[in-house]
Amino acid sequence: MTSSKPRQVPPPSGDASRAGSYARFIPREELGGVKAWSPGDLAGGPTPQANVQRAPDEAPKVDVAAQIAEQLRSARQAGYQDGYRDGLIALDAFKQSFAAQTTAQIGTLMQSLTCELGGLQQDMARTLAISATHLARQIVRSELAVRPALVAQVAHEAVDTLLLSAKHITLRVHPDDHAFVAQGAADVLAARGTRLLSDAAMSRGGCLVESDIGVIDATLETRWRRAAASLGCDEGWAGEPPAEVDA
Repeated sequence: MTSSKPRQVPPPSGDASRAGSYARFIPREELGGVKAWSPGDLAGGPTPQANVQRAPDEAPKVDVAAQIAEQLRSARQAGYQDGYRDGLIALDAFKQSFAAQTTAQIGTLMQSLTCELGGLQQDMARTLAISATHLARQIVRSELAVRPALVAQVAHEAVDTLLLSAKHITLRVHPDDHAFVAQGAADVLAARGTRLLSDAAMSRGGCLVESDIGVIDATLETRWRRAAASLGCDEGWAGEPPAEVDA
């Protein structure tokens, strides 16, 4: 094997100061067959390929915790909206049910109050009628005691009520009223040919007219019963309900 010595390149002429540095470099013109050194040349490995592809970047890792938190937030929001909607529906149904129930209760209460007020009004009217009859009874008794001659007017009206065709007329009065009737109703008694009789069964202030065509009951008890009935009361002259008459 022939050993080759390193080639000495002479320095450029006229520049002795650059000789030392120039000896350490080789001009480009003289590097025709020279190639770049690689670490594979020493180990006998394959020559690296000039066209090497770069490995693709790894995909970013997914944040599982963030995804779970987002799903929880979405589920919570959906649940809140559903609950709010269902709550509004339930509230509206409750209001309608409560209004209907309250209306029914108020209607029942008003009906009950109306019935109670109606009964109270009837009781008040009856009480007022009884009080009025009691007061009227006292007034009539006082009038009969102060003005007993009023029985003559009662007898006069009772006889005039009979038809002109009536015959056999009899007028019954209390013995204490006989003189008042004989004096105060003398004209009508004479005109109708009426016979005046004293009857102890008669009450003072009243009379009873009998004829062939009918009877005129002008007794005090009957007249009082009619007056009390017009007031809606059935109390008799003595302060008790009249006795029922068998048909």
